Amino acid sequence: MAQFHNLTIKSIENVTEQSVAITFDIPADLKDTFSFKAGQYITLKTDINGEAVRRDYSICASKNSGDLTVAVKAVENGTFSVYANNTLKAGDSIEVAPPNGRFVFEPNEVKTRTVAAFAAGSGITPILSIAKTLLEEEPFSNFILVYGNKSSKDTMFFADLVEMQAKYGNRFHAHFIYSQSREEGALLGRIEKSTVNLIVKNKYQGVTIEAFYLCGPEAMIHTIKDTLVENGIKEKAIFFELFSAPVATENESVTEDLSGNTKIKVLLDDEDFEFEMSKEQTILEAAIKQDLDAPYSCQGGICSSCIARVTEGDAKMRQNNILTDNEVAEGLILTCQAHPTSATIVVDYDDV
Repeated sequence: MAQFHNLTIKSIENVTEQSVAITFDIPADLKDTFSFKAGQYITLKTDINGEAVRRDYSICASKNSGDLTVAVKAVENGTFSVYANNTLKAGDSIEVAPPNGRFVFEPNEVKTRTVAAFAAGSGITPILSIAKTLLEEEPFSNFILVYGNKSSKDTMFFADLVEMQAKYGNRFHAHFIYSQSREEGALLGRIEKSTVNLIVKNKYQGVTIEAFYLCGPEAMIHTIKDTLVENGIKEKAIFFELFSAPVATENESVTEDLSGNTKIKVLLDDEDFEFEMSKEQTILEAAIKQDLDAPYSCQGGICSSCIARVTEGDAKMRQNNILTDNEVAEGLILTCQAHPTSATIVVDYDDV
């Protein structure tokens, strides 16, 4: 089970007018705890105006840089994002859980390959970590980046990406797309089907791209994935991370009768907790109401913090964009999305 550690902010720097990069100071005894794979995220926890707030942010540093850095883009009415941009400063402390997440890239120094990524807005953060890690650790591999924003001044890590182009030459290819600004060397518009076809069928025709990493809003992810599949790319070569909570459709809604209660046993940190809950609640909501320290962050079904295993009984998820069919068949659930549908249920947070 993830344990939070109080970390000090080593530096905080603006990367655009509306976003900051936060680098943490990692004590020597926690270096192993906070080692990470490219693409993973950390969960930050703090109190803001008396309210406990947890948020996930992807690590944007390379795997072996020695840095633990995340970037936070201010969102209108965003509780933590506004706090991070306007209030946090170097020397402040905040609670941080160790790296987590399944959207990962594993470098292989003996490989020679081409990897491509599509990102929009703050979706660049895990992609930046992946790109830097590949370029640093696979000296003969290439990375293609397609990155959409409003304009260059709204582009997170624009200067870093330009510097990477100069440093790595023909090994790093960045294609900028701006929806509200016509700029030299950049495409005008958004990342859509035609953009994917331009990259796959035109600019890199004849290039074998081993893997595609996608990060951004749900609609963009689905458009890119569907177009890649249409172009003959196997689904197992496409990896994605959603950066906004999808809205449940009618097909994804729980259709079972949720009236009545369920007797639930929760296994958490080697302890058993038994209580009764309403089927209308999610398992995570019920656990939090019982003051259990169950792991969670986004509560929108787009991170993997709240995964648990159903060992007895049944549960139905409102939506699932993370777990594979095999994992669901093995009993894994996102507890922030799962409602119990049986009279009794046993949920194990430790066995994941």
